[in-house]
Amino acid sequence: MHTRELGRSGLEVSALGLGCMGLSHAYGTPVAEGEGIALIRAAHEKGVTLFDTAEVYGPFTNEELVGKALEPIREDVVIATKFGFREGGLGRGLDSRPEHIRAVAEQSLQRLRTDRIDLFYQHRVDPAVPIEDVAGTVRDLIAEGKVLHFGLSEASAEAIRRAHAVQPVAALQSEYSLWWREPEAEILPLCAELGIGFVPFSPLGRGFLTGAFAADTPLAEGDFRTTLPRFAEENRQANIALVERLGAIAAAQGATRAQIALAWLLAQEPWIVPIPGTTRIDRLGENLASADLVLSAEQRAAIDAALAAFPVQGERYSPTQAAQVAR
Repeated sequence: MHTRELGRSGLEVSALGLGCMGLSHAYGTPVAEGEGIALIRAAHEKGVTLFDTAEVYGPFTNEELVGKALEPIREDVVIATKFGFREGGLGRGLDSRPEHIRAVAEQSLQRLRTDRIDLFYQHRVDPAVPIEDVAGTVRDLIAEGKVLHFGLSEASAEAIRRAHAVQPVAALQSEYSLWWREPEAEILPLCAELGIGFVPFSPLGRGFLTGAFAADTPLAEGDFRTTLPRFAEENRQANIALVERLGAIAAAQGATRAQIALAWLLAQEPWIVPIPGTTRIDRLGENLASADLVLSAEQRAAIDAALAAFPVQGERYSPTQAAQVAR
């Protein structure tokens, strides 16, 4: 596995990380603990060093799972987790008050079975708390050795600049993929300017870009994609055309759609580190193989043409979810 530095932070990680959320949260029934531990350790054996979690995944159970899995290999990995929601619940509102950040850090350290958090993200910007106070609190935690690097997630350019002026931001985590390219307009140029790494979550379009979905493919009970406009049957039907075109490009390369989608992200900038998630060992290997896939100029042009020909249908979130700062 190749490695990449997140911006100019000095934090070096594998070119692809592992998003651990889906092992415990959001996609139906959580995996059994033993299966989750086995998958996380298999990822490390295949060269992954960046593992992403958050207190709200579960809530809390994902951090506990990641902590158990990585405890024997703690010195070999980078653990990223997040703060910013009240009482660890996505639907309970935001809370980035300094005292709450400190409380979350202590609780996360215990659940993760570690003495430091390598990368501590504000999960969502809290409009009730000045971003300078947030950055200053994390700066103090870094001075105390409890946190090593500061990150933001889904933050605006203004918030990033203001936070970075207080405590350098090592990485920004936001959604970015072939079917959500909004960061290209303003955020990626800002990351390049300030030397901030970029960590795309949902780099496979929450699984849709893999080709696993037909218009009527059922989703498990509790799978939050059932609430997303892009996964409504009529939008899925429209978006399949893009996935089919990606399939043809992938077949010509001897690759899969997932590998093409991840290779495309890796080709955008050398400081981009996607964090695809999976619950299956075979899919894990498939995803990680994309780190060795180099797209030619012609293939990248073909992908761009496909995106232009088949604009993605459906909003990313419903109005209610957007108002609740959904993940």
